[in-house]
Amino acid sequence: MAKAMPLRRQRLTPPALQPGDTVGIIAPASGFNRERFLAGCERLRQMGYRPFYLDSIFDRDLYFAGSVQRRARELEEMFERDEVRAILCSRGGYGCNYLLDEVDVAKIVAHPKIFVGASDVTTLLTWFLDAAGLITFHGPMVEKAFASPDGVDLASWSAATASAEPWQIVGDMEPLVRGAAEGVLYGGCLSLLVESLGTPYGIRTDGTILFLEDVNAKPYQVDRMLMHLKLAGKLEGVRGLIFGEMLDCRQSADQPYTLQEVITRVVGELGIPAAFGLRSGHVAHANITLPLGVRAKLRVEETVRLEILEAGVCARTPSAGYDSRLATHD
Repeated sequence: MAKAMPLRRQRLTPPALQPGDTVGIIAPASGFNRERFLAGCERLRQMGYRPFYLDSIFDRDLYFAGSVQRRARELEEMFERDEVRAILCSRGGYGCNYLLDEVDVAKIVAHPKIFVGASDVTTLLTWFLDAAGLITFHGPMVEKAFASPDGVDLASWSAATASAEPWQIVGDMEPLVRGAAEGVLYGGCLSLLVESLGTPYGIRTDGTILFLEDVNAKPYQVDRMLMHLKLAGKLEGVRGLIFGEMLDCRQSADQPYTLQEVITRVVGELGIPAAFGLRSGHVAHANITLPLGVRAKLRVEETVRLEILEAGVCARTPSAGYDSRLATHD
C-alpha cells in the first residue's frame, strides 16, 4: 500500500490546457447518472476538448463507482497517459478516502497534470497538494456542472487552467471581518477537511488563505466543524478565511439567525479577514475554478476581492497533435 509522503516544499505546476486537448474523466468515489455524465462530455466537446474515459467507469460496487482497485488504477492510468492533458472527476459522493492507501503518489509527481474536482474529491485535492506538491483545482465536475447550461464559470475556468497570468475574483461575496492578507490558497469541502484530522493525510493549513464550503449542513453542524478545526489548532496559522456559497446550510426557513452570524462568532476573534459567498464547489450555478497551492491575496472591504497572484499552470508549446490510439467516446 502507498504511504503518505512528507510535505514537498517545491510546488509542481501542471502544463496549461489548450483547445483540442484530451481531457481524462475518472470516477474516484460514487457512481453517477449516466445521462448527465454523457451530457457533460458533450459540453466538453463543445468547449473544444476531447473527453476520454475508460469503459470501466460505469462499474458499480455498492454505492461506489466500482472497486477501490479499479478506481485507483483508473486515476493512475490517467496521470500516466501522455495523451491526457487534464483530469476531471465525474462527481464526488463518497469514496475518495479509500484511494489514499492505494494510489502511488510517485506516479503523480512524475506526470503533473491539471486535476479538477470538489466535494468528496477534496480528499484528493489536498493530499495531492500536500504529498506530491501538485497544484490542484477546486471546481466543476462532469456530471453536475458541465452537464448544466450555466454550470461552469467560464472566465475562471479559462484563467485557472489555460492562463499563466495573475487574475482575480471580485464581487458576489459578503465581508464578515475586514482586512487584507496574503497566503497560499487551500481548502475545499469543510466536512472532508475535518475528517482528515487525526490521520496521516491531515490537512496542512499554516500560512494559507483557507477556503471552506459545504452543502446541506445545518448551522450548528458548521459551527461544530469550525470549532473542531479551531480546537485542533488548524486555524492558528491561517491568514485569511473565505467561505463558499454554503448551499442549503440552514436549520429552517424561519431560523432567527444567519449562517454568517454563526461563522463570525467562531472565527471573528482570530484577527484575520473573512468573507462569505465564493461560488465554488456546491453551488447553484456557474461553478468557479480555484487553483489550490498558489499565492493569493484576500482583500475584505466593502467589496471582497480574491487576487490569484501566481498562475496555477505553466505555459507549454502548442499541442503536437492528437494520438489516434486514444479513443474518445461518443
